[in-house]
Amino acid sequence: MRLSSFLAVFRPALPLILGLSLGCSLSLLMVSWTQGETDEACGDELGNGRLIHSGHIRDVPDGQGGDGNEDFQPRIVPYHKDPNKPHKKVLRTRYIHTELGIRERLLVGILSSRATLNTLGVAVNKTVAHRFHRTFFFTGLRSTKAPHGMAVVAHGDDRPVWLMYETIRHLHQHHGNEYDWFYLAQDDTYTQAERVIELVNHLSAGQDMYMGRAEEFIGGEERARYCHGGYGYLLSRSLLARLQPHLDSCRNDILSVRPDEWLGRCIIDYLGLSCVEKHQEMTYRYFELQKNVDPEREDGAQFKNAFTVHPVSEPALMYRLHKRYNQIELDWTYTQIQQLQNQINNISELTPEGIAGATWPIGINPPFRPKTRFEVINWEYFTEEHIYSCADSSPKCELRGADRADVNSVLETAVGRLNERYQPQLRFRKRRLLNGYRRFDPTRGMEYVLDLALEAFTQKGHSQVIAKRVSLLKPLSAVEIIPMPYVTEATRVQVILPVTAHDQDFVGNFLDMYVMNALDTHDNALLTFLFVYDPFDAQRVSQTDVFAGVKAMIGEVEKRYGDVKIPWISVKTEVPSQVKLMDIISKKHPVDTLFFLASVWTEVNADFLNRCRMNAISNWQVFFPIHFQEYSPALVYRDQQPSAASSFASESLRDGHFDRHVFEEACFYNADYMAARTKMAADILDNDELLESMDVYEIFVRYSGLHVFRAVEPALVQKYVHRECNPRFSEDIYHRCVLSNLEGLASRSHLAMALFEQEQANST
Repeated sequence: MRLSSFLAVFRPALPLILGLSLGCSLSLLMVSWTQGETDEACGDELGNGRLIHSGHIRDVPDGQGGDGNEDFQPRIVPYHKDPNKPHKKVLRTRYIHTELGIRERLLVGILSSRATLNTLGVAVNKTVAHRFHRTFFFTGLRSTKAPHGMAVVAHGDDRPVWLMYETIRHLHQHHGNEYDWFYLAQDDTYTQAERVIELVNHLSAGQDMYMGRAEEFIGGEERARYCHGGYGYLLSRSLLARLQPHLDSCRNDILSVRPDEWLGRCIIDYLGLSCVEKHQEMTYRYFELQKNVDPEREDGAQFKNAFTVHPVSEPALMYRLHKRYNQIELDWTYTQIQQLQNQINNISELTPEGIAGATWPIGINPPFRPKTRFEVINWEYFTEEHIYSCADSSPKCELRGADRADVNSVLETAVGRLNERYQPQLRFRKRRLLNGYRRFDPTRGMEYVLDLALEAFTQKGHSQVIAKRVSLLKPLSAVEIIPMPYVTEATRVQVILPVTAHDQDFVGNFLDMYVMNALDTHDNALLTFLFVYDPFDAQRVSQTDVFAGVKAMIGEVEKRYGDVKIPWISVKTEVPSQVKLMDIISKKHPVDTLFFLASVWTEVNADFLNRCRMNAISNWQVFFPIHFQEYSPALVYRDQQPSAASSFASESLRDGHFDRHVFEEACFYNADYMAARTKMAADILDNDELLESMDVYEIFVRYSGLHVFRAVEPALVQKYVHRECNPRFSEDIYHRCVLSNLEGLASRSHLAMALFEQEQANST
């Protein structure tokens, strides 16, 4: 028996219509945009008797340049630069949709007030605003404290008609060229976002449209109608553009106390358009909510199919409506899935493979079939307490964290689906998991095979323990592209190198690599040393400076490169914690500085510096790379000579491991660090030792809302070294240091061979 723990949602794919604005020449080889006016004549003829007029292609009658061939054959018009004309500056946009003139489909404007912005406005924002591409809340007077996460536009006047006038003018002025449709509604209106978006996707954006619930004007003597503001209405971009020149006249000439009536009268008087409820076989559906109604008991077709519901008197009712409509959509989705699965079953019988060609689950991609043995996807074995494929190559490790929650969820789902299928004849209760297997198939999702010991109960109360094997699948949902802020590789990196008396022997190698990979290549990077003195060395610095040799090496580098200055800062402390050191560095640099906090064993190179620039994003993300640590040559090679390959060659990556216990290297912006330290200030007042017990990684995890990006970094390679673990640090930091030294000795195979050779030598 096979069970599916999650169901996929199928939606029909709509064709993508790409609109192009054609200029004077259309070239398939090169297209340039120039600033300023052009005096060149536009050639209309493109070939084969087709002319372009106002964006439409029409036929040319025979004898007027056409050859009668119905097949349109485009002719390439190459770009030629006239040397006699002055050069014009070429303007290229950053995004392709700007060059192609592609606009977003829908912008939403919610008309609110100072009194309801923090109640009904917040309810609208939490229920449906995130479903739209962009949502603005328009109010009259600015509130003392605008709700967090809402785009609020205050016009300065709370008169309803004035608010409508300023809203229409704002939409045209700031967003008229960015969107095809504009949806306006009040904050006491509940909107089914998906249905409004689907309606807009089926309407043509190239025509004037004023669509909503049609209402008669007061008096009702005219056949013209306006759209009731409580149920929302749609305005097309072309209508907004035609209406803009007449807004001032409407404001002065039309008297009305209702903003929706005022807007409808303005559109009727100057554009001759009336509100419509149906267009192109698409109907604008709405529902009028009565007083003291319970949304859970509404079951009529008009309520279920409504795009908008009005009036919503309080935020609690808005949330109840949202819950009810989500349940309606979910039930409809399950019904659609069942219908599609039945259709696939029926069609599969007509295929050459027959009913066997319908893979399980129906509608999900079939399992991946490897072509070679290197493409075989391994199954992971697990129980309720342990998993037998660990990240550190251990044969067995405890099931914890997200893995444990995942296994518990799958077991609960399996038993629940069994009960759904066999009740009321049988009822199952889990005794224990006998065997569990899982694997991630990149073509379909996470697959599970479970052997369960179940206690089955009959209707008469009899029970028996049985073993049952079930298969489950968590299918991959739609892939979503997460927008990220724009970053560039031209950012300057400020490399910070803390050095203690125990670490100064490794500074020479660090400087050599920095000179070769940064100074010789003229990389946009600066280096600052941070000399950490303990109290005893700090008292003797005038007689004997423990860092004199390092400072001499810095002086030699500055002499070799005359325009290069490598500053240093001296600090006295007994416990050189990262946070204390960064507090000193942070105050001496601008807030927009990009820091790379390095260690003396780091080998700086251009590849990593570029990834540091790309992965550290101001006010968005910090980057903590996992460097590659080479194993001890004394254990790995023993009597052999180590390979002479470069540290960055793939050959060297087999003689080491990615050290997950070290958090010393980090890339982040100074402003992000300062913001996190500001939030930490209150905790320091209660616990002075907090600075010594935490590192920079913990600061960002606890006190910032940024993405903390932790990933392996093959370009950051360190030679083997036995670190000095300071017992003055917190227990967690000290424990990680000890584990790093132990796991960095050698791999299990190398350690096993060393023990075997030692036993052989002892036995002889």
